[in-house]
Order: sequence, then structure tokens, then C-alpha cells
Amino acid sequence: MRGIVCIGGEGPPPEFLQRLAAGADLIVAADSGLMALEDAGVSAHWIVGDMDSLDDAGRLEKYPPERVLRYPEDKDYTDTELGLKLLFEQGCQETWIAGGGGGRIDHLLAIRSLFERDRAPSRWITARDDICCIENGAGLSRHPAPGTLVSVFPLGPGPWKARSAGLTWPLDDLPWNRGFFGISNRAERGDFSVTAEKGRFLLVLPLDLP
Repeated sequence: MRGIVCIGGEGPPPEFLQRLAAGADLIVAADSGLMALEDAGVSAHWIVGDMDSLDDAGRLEKYPPERVLRYPEDKDYTDTELGLKLLFEQGCQETWIAGGGGGRIDHLLAIRSLFERDRAPSRWITARDDICCIENGAGLSRHPAPGTLVSVFPLGPGPWKARSAGLTWPLDDLPWNRGFFGISNRAERGDFSVTAEKGRFLLVLPLDLP
């Protein structure tokens, strides 16, 4: 079961967001993420957050009150965390974040930190980046344009071991440890794959817009 939480900040364009929503079982809007969904013509199943970034509280009136979970501004969790928590509680094994690009660096670092948790998101899509999390034997295969940049970061406590095919600089024998990364690698001929043989990895690619 796949769930998407749409958040504020720079996110994918409306047409791309429509495609993402079409493949989701559950869609949650976190605060101003509701504006992005409505601009794309997508209805949220749930709305969560303190609503401090929503341009017009009247947007909430068209949704069933029991599907709008409003929190105080002074709270222990970010709106993004609340959205992910709801997805997990509703049984989503695969959770994606849409939005959150640009803006304050502390917000970006906070989202990145979510991928260190035991229950981590699977994917994070901004206006320009497609960021995927793989771990413990799982892999990722993509077919981008030749020369597409691919960056890889280890996550969690380790140990880490990765295997790749189709990248200019193979990942197979790299000495992964905390603080190490493989940045600006390239998908030489386009098609590539990365497998997390041990540990968890974050892969950053440019968003492949149609």
C-alpha cells in the first residue's frame, strides 16, 4: 500500500503530481501541501497540520471535518512528520513525500533526517530532484538520459555495501562509512541500477519530467 504526503515548499509540477497521485492508495496534505494538490486537481484523503501556511482556511470547508486533523502551532512534530505518521497508521508500507524543496536549510535537513529513522520514507520528490531510499538487499533501476547525475549517500548506522551497474564509477568496492558519499556519479549510457547489499542508502537524481 502506497501513501503520499504532499507538503509545502517547492514540489513537482501539477501534471507530475497528478501522475504520482494516480498511483497512490492514500494521499495526505500537510498544511500548504493542500494548495499544491488542489492546483493539480487532486483531492486529499486527509489534511493534517497547524495550517499556519495555508493561504485560505476556507479551503478546509469542502472536506469532511473528521478528515481534517488540526494541531497547534507549538507542537512536538512537524507537519511532514504528522503526515507520515498518519500514512504509517493507515497501513502504508511505502511512503512518499512530494514537495519540500527550496526554502530554509533547516527544513531540508529535517526532511533528510527522516530517512535515518527506523520507519523511513521511501521517496522524496521536489521540483527538481527525485530522492529514493533503498536498504538491505533492495535495489533501484532507472532509465534516464545518458550522462544523468546520480549521487549516493549512506544512511543509518551501517555497515554499508552497495553494488551498481551502468554508472561511470562503480560503487562495489567503495569504503562506505559515516560522512562518506558518492556525489555526481553518472549514468554513462542511461540505464543503471544500484543495490543496497548491506545498510541503507539515499540516491539523488534529477526529476525526470516528461
